[in-house]
Amino acid sequence: MTRKALSIAIISVSFLAAGCAGIGPGRLKADQVDYARALGDAKKREILAAIVGLRFADAPSFLTVSSIIAAYTFDATGGAILNAGSGAQPNYAQATGSVSYSNHPTFTFTPTTGDAYASAYIRPLSPTLVMPLAESGIPIDLLLRITAQSISGLQNGTALGGPNAAGSSEFFLLLRVLRRLQLAGELNIESRNTDDDKGDKGDGKRQGNKGNNADKGGVFITLGATRSGASKEVADDLALVRKLLHLSPKMKTYEIVYGQAADHDRIPMVTRSVLGILTDLGAQISVPSDQVGNGATKPTIGLIGGETRPTIIVKTGEKPPQDAYVSVLYDKSSYWIDRGDFDSKYAFTVVQNLMALAEVTDTTKSPIVTIPAN
Repeated sequence: MTRKALSIAIISVSFLAAGCAGIGPGRLKADQVDYARALGDAKKREILAAIVGLRFADAPSFLTVSSIIAAYTFDATGGAILNAGSGAQPNYAQATGSVSYSNHPTFTFTPTTGDAYASAYIRPLSPTLVMPLAESGIPIDLLLRITAQSISGLQNGTALGGPNAAGSSEFFLLLRVLRRLQLAGELNIESRNTDDDKGDKGDGKRQGNKGNNADKGGVFITLGATRSGASKEVADDLALVRKLLHLSPKMKTYEIVYGQAADHDRIPMVTRSVLGILTDLGAQISVPSDQVGNGATKPTIGLIGGETRPTIIVKTGEKPPQDAYVSVLYDKSSYWIDRGDFDSKYAFTVVQNLMALAEVTDTTKSPIVTIPAN
């Protein structure tokens, strides 16, 4: 009996010690995913809050997570008492122990201001930054609808209002044709770097990239990439794109450049800034008529052409559904995106990726997550 009691006491103390020793690796497995999801969800709320705020002319603010420190404390104490018995005292064994656990994470946020704010959010996105995303599988019509203000003079919708606020019907026709060519494999996007000596100042030192619109090199689009003219539909679409963009039919590859005017072998594109993108998305949110009537905001901007659906459908009400994809509270009203609205969720993800690319500079540092492993 004494030996059995002693064994139980020793095993109990061993379990306490083992629990203390193994907390680090176990928390690392869970925290790596949990913190990544938490950062993503926080960024979604920040973006939606900026979109809704701009709908009512509120300037957005952005915070960057600089570091996350997950501090865990696990204390365990244990002891064993054995009495072999003497005289009237019976044999007995006693085990004692205590366990305490605490979690105190520390988050460090850095506000984005000054040059970093201007570079990431105010300057137009470079075509060399935007267009390669089409090669990663993003639909080119969605990408251009979000990022382009005009292509070869064809105007996208704008939040500025006025008679041309809904955009040009030819612009949306161009997007649909480009999407058909992309699905047919007849449209390729290629990035090309410039010669290394073009980045020199003359003193042997290279100029670094500043912001998102000072990228080296260029981006090119190839029309009729695989089997040009193999079908009448493809041939008609290729001819229509060249007609809308005023391109030479003798070429297949054209450079995409920032600006309003170009020759017949280049495609001029005026891109939006991140703030321009968020403002345009906010202008498409449907709001109650009384908020427009009292001057709190402007009327909702509609689109024309074949696609009149808002890029991202943001719903409003007193309370969002519990399973909303993302939701924020603004001025006593809730705004959210439905989890069942795949098109809106996908477009929102594209915007989130564009912002992540725009925020990258030479001095940008990724968030540091520190998780104790012992």
